Amino acid sequence: MVLALVCLLVAALAGLVAGVLAVRAAHRSQPAGSAAGPPPPALTPVDAEALVRELQAQAAAERDAAVKAAVEQVVLLNREMVGREVDATRLDLDTRKSLIEAHLQEVRTDLRGELAHVRDLLGRLDAANQRSFGALQATLAAHADATTSLARTTQGLREALASPKARGQWGERMAEDVLRLAGFVEHVNYRKQTAVEGGRSIPDFTFPLPKGHVLYMDVKFPLSAYLRHLEATTDDERARTRAEFLRDVRLRVKELAKRDYLDASRPTVDELLLFIPNETVSAFIHEHDPGLVEDALRQKIVLCSPLTLFALLGVIRQAFDNFMIEQTSDEILRVLGAFHQQYERFTDTLERMGRGLATTQKAFDELNGTRRRQLEKPLQRLDDLRRERGLAAAPDLAPGASVVPLEPGDAATA
Repeated sequence: MVLALVCLLVAALAGLVAGVLAVRAAHRSQPAGSAAGPPPPALTPVDAEALVRELQAQAAAERDAAVKAAVEQVVLLNREMVGREVDATRLDLDTRKSLIEAHLQEVRTDLRGELAHVRDLLGRLDAANQRSFGALQATLAAHADATTSLARTTQGLREALASPKARGQWGERMAEDVLRLAGFVEHVNYRKQTAVEGGRSIPDFTFPLPKGHVLYMDVKFPLSAYLRHLEATTDDERARTRAEFLRDVRLRVKELAKRDYLDASRPTVDELLLFIPNETVSAFIHEHDPGLVEDALRQKIVLCSPLTLFALLGVIRQAFDNFMIEQTSDEILRVLGAFHQQYERFTDTLERMGRGLATTQKAFDELNGTRRRQLEKPLQRLDDLRRERGLAAAPDLAPGASVVPLEPGDAATA
């Protein structure tokens, strides 16, 4: 559209310029001395200026007419082009609208499906949450019951452990549990409450060892101050009860060291086991008084918790098994010695029998050889003489004849 407008303007300007050039050419083409008529009057400057203004006005009118025509043409073309663009745009918009509506319909369908799926998942999740919440409530209720029961049991245990006799029974029970786990059997691998041979002390446990040796263990451990330490509410009270507990343990070690468990006149192991019935108590001692264990060892007292007792019992069990294997090996060696003696006697008798069999075989070979041939020669001669005389063999002596057994009297006569 813009290009058409420019072309019209250029054409109008070109016509205007051509008119001006034509007028000028017409004036120049008339000769000065022409016979056609008198020469035209000369143009004055005023006339020339008027002519120029007239030509300019004419050119301006033509230009305006050309511009107006061009503008009208451009407007017409513009209207046609705008109409076509509007129609194409409207068609494109209708097509896009249809596509968008179709796509939106698909999206709506997918969204309905997804929303239904999400709604179903939310329903399942809500049901699962309700079940989980119910199970959680039941678990929390069970834990609350267990905590309450544990609190009652703990309180009862604290009250029970306040008695020295109860502490001894509890330590004995804990030690027996460890013994059963280690595979020990009472009256086979250990004995309970058996007096020391030749002494007055009665250890809680006695472990028989190889070659008549024994190992003793005491399970009465002082726990009163430790329980008070657990119940303490202030730092000063905890420090005081901790010091009392460690002092009680040291006193217990000294008391056991003075007893007659480790009498050198008896075949006992040179150590005594002091059983600590709880790993936490053992760790408490190692943490707050590491030197206590070394002091106890110098007094030949070995502090052992359930885990360390299990390891010690494993060593004891292995030592006992090795001793039994050693005894069995000795018995096997003794049996092998007796077997060796009998085997030597057997070989001597067998050699004598072999020599006797060799002598018998030699005698048999001589009888079956030389003596037999010497006896067969006279017999052969007798048989030749019988044949020379034409005599037949006696029927009762012929080959295949039945043998008549001799009577006892005949045998005696013969």
